[in-house]
Amino acid sequence: MHMDSLSFVGISCIIFLSFLCSSQGHKLYVGGKEGWVLKPSESYDQWARRNRFQVNDTIVFKYKKGQDSVMVVHDNDDYTKCNKTSPIHHMKDGHSKLKFTRNGRFYFISGKDNHCELGQKLLVVVLSPDHHKSSSPVTPTPAISPVIAPTPPPSPGSVSPAPAPAKSDAMSVGGSSVLVWVFSLIMVAVFCVI
Repeated sequence: MHMDSLSFVGISCIIFLSFLCSSQGHKLYVGGKEGWVLKPSESYDQWARRNRFQVNDTIVFKYKKGQDSVMVVHDNDDYTKCNKTSPIHHMKDGHSKLKFTRNGRFYFISGKDNHCELGQKLLVVVLSPDHHKSSSPVTPTPAISPVIAPTPPPSPGSVSPAPAPAKSDAMSVGGSSVLVWVFSLIMVAVFCVI
């Protein structure tokens, strides 16, 4: 009887830790090392196609505070026409973060005069949490105001470039998930031996 309860506790812990690992998002730096600039070496369209965006991921825009900004706009029409009159959100702090809380299309444009018109804009398609590598098209959801993760203001005069990427510009903040998996394996080994 004692063995059955220990096995149940062990399996419950593994299931919980597996769920915890799967809900972690990644942090993606727009434009990689260059950040949010007028003329990046790689177009934002190419950067977005190269990365995979999912619910719980956070997108980070790095730029010089006071010299640029980022606007989240409602739809493709606002995006295409660079309509800055009524954005969903206007980020100006130089290190702006947005956590994706739903799937669908997100439209970002520069708030600086003429920058959007000169190509400084980004369209991101966020996949649903249950999306598996399939060929089915992503169905966009209606534009809903995204949740903006608060960011502390940068210290005066300290604008640093985005961190250098490891293998791609999609930087993972889920490094702790490796530790969780190792812990899970240890727990399985302990409960199997007992």
